[in-house]
Amino acid sequence: RVHGGLHLFLSSPMFARIAAATLARHAASSTRAASAISCLDATIGLTDDQRSFQATAAQFAKDVLAPRAAEWDEKEIFPVAELRELAALGFGGLYTREDVGGSGLSRVDAAIVFEALARGCPSTTAYLSIHNMVTWMVDTFGTDEQRKELVPGLASMAALGSYCLTEPSCGSDAAALRTTAVADGGDFVLNGEKAFISGAGATDVYLVMARTGEAGAKGISCFIVDAKSKGLSFGTKLRKMGWNSQPTRPVIMQDVRVPRSRMLGAPGKGFTIAMKGLDGGRINIGACSLGAAAAALEYARAYTLDRSAFGKPIAQFQNTQFVLADQAMRLTGARLMIHRAASLLDAASPAATVQCAMAKRVATDAGFDICNAALQLLGGYGYMKEYPVERLLRDARVHQILEGTNEIMREIVARNLLTVAP
Repeated sequence: RVHGGLHLFLSSPMFARIAAATLARHAASSTRAASAISCLDATIGLTDDQRSFQATAAQFAKDVLAPRAAEWDEKEIFPVAELRELAALGFGGLYTREDVGGSGLSRVDAAIVFEALARGCPSTTAYLSIHNMVTWMVDTFGTDEQRKELVPGLASMAALGSYCLTEPSCGSDAAALRTTAVADGGDFVLNGEKAFISGAGATDVYLVMARTGEAGAKGISCFIVDAKSKGLSFGTKLRKMGWNSQPTRPVIMQDVRVPRSRMLGAPGKGFTIAMKGLDGGRINIGACSLGAAAAALEYARAYTLDRSAFGKPIAQFQNTQFVLADQAMRLTGARLMIHRAASLLDAASPAATVQCAMAKRVATDAGFDICNAALQLLGGYGYMKEYPVERLLRDARVHQILEGTNEIMREIVARNLLTVAP
């Protein structure tokens, strides 16, 4: 199949080389005993199309993201040019509809792509996942005019997107947000502040949740705010433990006038739109955790085979083997949960929200723990910036907090568990 934004890449010499190598690798593997296939092989169970998407993403991660990730982290560089290269491969609107420039892929396909890219740089991939969420929200809830005007630029990443829900006093309790949008003639006037906004100050389109009515979730609407809007400003760029290849700033609105035509969806539906965006966002960030974990685990595996102590490679010690085996099983289990939740979201299943929460909690906790276990296997070297594992760990840590903290994920699951009969 050829999917929208992917058609140029799929007809390119680079894709031909990747596809040939992929087919050759799997042809060779088919001649080996099943036991010779690594339990870390992320292609197990994928369709031919998915193997192609994954190979494309993996090659980009290897050639472009991984060699530059340490520099981007150290110098806090937002790699816009490389993000637009990813968009040229069709990755700027992975599950956005094709009629407005998207690739029309499934949520499972997108999770596979994000995991493969995150092996090279979880931070940059995480921003790409947020941008995809914004693009999908405009495509899904926008009018025909909004879709045709905005989505092609977002899908190509000529315009970059940010998602603005969290506020200084409202994180997990998002329905209590205080940013207001007051009707004034043909406009709404927005006032308030958003916190911890990825890409803020460097992006072009801001999806802002603001209060247009009563207290609580039903009084919230969603607005598409242009970065050049008068009265829109940004706080100081925040210094962070990880995710340094994407800027994070407060977004400040002082009498920002937004035309009524830039309300996304109906009045009072903003919270619902935000939560639907987060269902997919939780899968995406879980997939980014899988990528970080897979990269760290593969690095630790290679290190333990090479490093010797007490006269033999440390991979021969049972403790090392058990640590590696346990992390491989956690990674595989988390991947299965992410893919199942993505499938349910694709199917618009009523079970999707809870399953997305479950998968997000499991995958992001596993992602950090696997990176931490890998660091421990490297000993003192794991703590050094000359090795990538400490950066993978720092980038993966925030995944347990954003897109809904893992404590909130537990609340979502517990609420369902205790109120819905099995």
